[in-house]
Amino acid sequence: MSEGTLKIVALALFALMYVGIIGFPKWKTWYALGVAAVYVILGILPAQKILGSINWNVLMMITGTMLIVYYFIESQMPNRIAELLLSKAKNVMWVTILMSLFSGIVSAFIDNVATVLMVAPVGIAICKKLNINPVGMILSIAVSSNLQGAATLVGDTTSIMLAGAANMDFLDFFWMEGRPGMFFAVELGAVATVPIMMILFRKDRQPVSSTDRTAVNDYVPSVMLILMVALLIAASFLPNKPETTNGLICMGLAVVTVVLDLVRHRGGKRFGAAVRSIDFETLFLLVGLFLVIAGITEIGIIGEFANWIVKVGGSNPFLLYTMIVWGSVLISAFVDNIPYVMTMLPVLAQVTASLGMEPYLFYFGLLCGATLGGNLTPVGASANIAGAGLLRKQGWEVRFKDFARIGIPFTLTAVAVGYLFIWVFWS
Repeated sequence: MSEGTLKIVALALFALMYVGIIGFPKWKTWYALGVAAVYVILGILPAQKILGSINWNVLMMITGTMLIVYYFIESQMPNRIAELLLSKAKNVMWVTILMSLFSGIVSAFIDNVATVLMVAPVGIAICKKLNINPVGMILSIAVSSNLQGAATLVGDTTSIMLAGAANMDFLDFFWMEGRPGMFFAVELGAVATVPIMMILFRKDRQPVSSTDRTAVNDYVPSVMLILMVALLIAASFLPNKPETTNGLICMGLAVVTVVLDLVRHRGGKRFGAAVRSIDFETLFLLVGLFLVIAGITEIGIIGEFANWIVKVGGSNPFLLYTMIVWGSVLISAFVDNIPYVMTMLPVLAQVTASLGMEPYLFYFGLLCGATLGGNLTPVGASANIAGAGLLRKQGWEVRFKDFARIGIPFTLTAVAVGYLFIWVFWS
């Protein structure tokens, strides 16, 4: 099979994979793994490059965090936090806003999916105490988590990818080359969503109060989560560190958490439940996506895509920047932003090299559009999928219009603010 034919086959399979993921998400993991297998069989991705194409750091980060979060939930700490927030809020509307902002702050330092898994149980506990529909609150938590994940290096997988491509450390997300970084673009977008939430939940004025005081039965998981954030931040400053440093930190703390629980409780019941709480389907989905992206990169489709962007955008940086931001919003509305950003980073490196300019404007625009744009639909980000999944387990189905009511205004507001901020300071 000629190289040209292989490119056509690779691109067709890539497109079909995403059609399947969007149209029939129940089987999305099998689509990704199946296409990856075909890529290897056809030689699109050489077999000797399989292990090197998988981002083991990301997989270990997600797995370790999921394990710690399981014990965190079992400790009853989410219920205790729920009671604290209830005591600070005037009504249901402000409970929702506080929960969303709290989720965003946590997500700036912990993976978005892990944040939703950690914070959403607090929201569900609040809604049960108040006997109200949890859909609006949980979806707000999910989209806020997805929004602020791009604020710091450790907040989201896409941020970690960007930092690796641009050789950025933790502080560069705050201040870089004498200019404000992504943190401020994201936070301004988050602040702009508060009036949006006040409008969306304006009818939820029921007064709230809580006199309950749930007893936390184990503080070790909370300590481990705090320690994980601190170590991830500290590790970002280490020069020439191994690529799997962050993953090893998360997995190491997860192992410590599990061992301490086994020693103190002398039983394996919770260990079995903790292992079952790991979302293996998502992990295998990511493996498949890593291999598929590596395949289309290996065969040269990425380079051709870069040339097409340069041809369409010409040499006008503003036009290119606008295409990248709002095109990313549109694409990320239907495609998980991890494989999309993984695809686009090498594209933008080639685009900026051909134009003889620094890549940061386009890199930040990509992160703004792809991460914030994932909130446009319920399938645009893993955090949204996780939030909808938790609601489904509680017996609440999330319809598309339910999500669109929250996701669309959140997305348009936050992206517009970030888009203008990045252009002003980085053009």
